[in-house]
Amino acid sequence: MKAPRVRLGDLSVGFTQALAAALREHGHDPQALLEQFGLDAARLSEPRARLSIPRFMRLGHSAIALCKDPALGLDMGRHSRLSQIGLAGVCAAQAPTLREAARALTRFEALYAANYRGSSGLVEDARGAWLHFYSISPYNAYNHFVVDSVLAGWQVNLGQVAGRPVTVEKVEIEFPAPAYAERYEALFGCAVEFEAGANRLRLSAESLALRNPDHCPGTWHHLLELCERELDQLTRTRSLRERVIQLLGPLLHGREPDLQEVAGQLQLPAWTLRRKLAEEGTQFRAILNDTRRDLATAYIRDTELAFGEIAYLLGFASAEAFQRAFKRWLGQTPGDYRRAQRRASGEAQSSVASSTS
Repeated sequence: MKAPRVRLGDLSVGFTQALAAALREHGHDPQALLEQFGLDAARLSEPRARLSIPRFMRLGHSAIALCKDPALGLDMGRHSRLSQIGLAGVCAAQAPTLREAARALTRFEALYAANYRGSSGLVEDARGAWLHFYSISPYNAYNHFVVDSVLAGWQVNLGQVAGRPVTVEKVEIEFPAPAYAERYEALFGCAVEFEAGANRLRLSAESLALRNPDHCPGTWHHLLELCERELDQLTRTRSLRERVIQLLGPLLHGREPDLQEVAGQLQLPAWTLRRKLAEEGTQFRAILNDTRRDLATAYIRDTELAFGEIAYLLGFASAEAFQRAFKRWLGQTPGDYRRAQRRASGEAQSSVASSTS
């Protein structure tokens, strides 16, 4: 059986509800834009329906162009609701404290979003915790709004759990301060540091201990059981090859990871990983090459990243090394491939336009 292609990631279509609400606030009907991206009422009603991250980024970019507000992501965050991310969100809404809600949002993230670059997390210490969002760099006009909407949404979501606004101590954001930088402190109510090492919110121990006035112990534990069951089902069906691919993403930043490093993350001896992969009919080097090839085609097709940036994200020593590998994989240069994809996309759009005129 042919191995599935590696994807950049996807997320619940429920995230588009906050975008739609933000557009309405700006005086625009979002229906036509959503339908342009295949998000009609039937699609939005499907349980577990997902939207690819590149498609979500293009949708957000189109929404920003429509309302002419580059800070639309911050408005999306204000309109975020826990129920929009499905079972994990409903579970977090029933948590006894903000700490447990944040733990649920990060532990069960795979139920509503996945990104090959990594996952979100809660890092706790004696004085509080950092709630961090995985990197989606390098940044451009298509992805600032994603970080904005997630960080602003987290603050709003935690406030929904506490039944009152939650103050964060600090916000750190990886990209440089945008033209609308003053809107961050007005929204978050705290210092915001740009060009930081991560995208994250700082929560005090007092905030983490805030109680949920709507908490019901029986409902909470039932929802935890359901989330654990879904998460177990999701991870149990993954082959070892798929688990290796999942680990490669965060490691492919400016360097090439080796078998020993991946084996260590899987808590396996290198020889055991090699043997188990052989039993599945594959090898580590083949998985690494397939992952790089699939991600390369996705980046070229679905993003505006320069080839040098793509080379770095895939762990190549230089853009030239990446271009040689790409030509070996697909028989054409990255530039030829991107031009062909754009021609095909333009022809498809023309076909749709002519059929509806």
